[in-house]
Amino acid sequence: MRTIIVDDEKHSRDALQAMLTRFCPNISLLASCSRGAEALEAIKQLKPQLVFLDVEMPGMDGFQLLEAIEHVQFAVIFITAFDQYAIQAIHHSALDYLLKPIDAIELQQAISKAAHYAVNDNSQKVQDLLNYLQQRLKQEERKALPTTQGLKMITARNIIYCKAAGLQTKLFLQPPESQVTIKIAIPELIHWLSDKGFMQVHNDFLVNLSLMDKYIKGDGGEIVMCNGDSIPLSREKKQDFLYRVENL
Repeated sequence: MRTIIVDDEKHSRDALQAMLTRFCPNISLLASCSRGAEALEAIKQLKPQLVFLDVEMPGMDGFQLLEAIEHVQFAVIFITAFDQYAIQAIHHSALDYLLKPIDAIELQQAISKAAHYAVNDNSQKVQDLLNYLQQRLKQEERKALPTTQGLKMITARNIIYCKAAGLQTKLFLQPPESQVTIKIAIPELIHWLSDKGFMQVHNDFLVNLSLMDKYIKGDGGEIVMCNGDSIPLSREKKQDFLYRVENL
């Protein structure tokens, strides 16, 4: 089967390629891609029968890549760390997945199953997946968060950044609202916001990367948000931050 691997982590791509070489002689590897945009071009040009697709990638993730393809004329096997949200969506669409680290027997079984539907137009399965994800996104975009007065409905995309305040957190919001203090600490907020374009850039700050204005160089540096506020970037987070911003 003509195959493409799509995963932003080089060690994961190399490990999967080695397993395919050792355990799956019927696989012919056409390309190994680290970016969604790169994979999109490879799929159009090389016309694979099977694509191993990482779910979480910077920039264009696995789901967005499939959304950009009009007719999915190949089998898809998703690769993911344990992510119940993604796994539920994949199950719902009757597509297949492998958990990292990949097991050789499970890999062989997934490829055997994929061979049966690689010749089909799998566009409907992919559309079912995207529809399910869209429904979940609408459900999870808004959340009732506890304040000292009660509950406040917050839309994730309206949060510019979050600042720790002891066991509470201050949310700085886009107009017409300005800020609200919630009775939830930063670590708990990360579970809700990490897959919505937010990044913890400092122990005390969680920022919406899509609402940053600019980055100012320094030891760690500073992130200037769309409202003019400057957020410190820790040295430990700098490399990951620059990588994610360059691939938005």
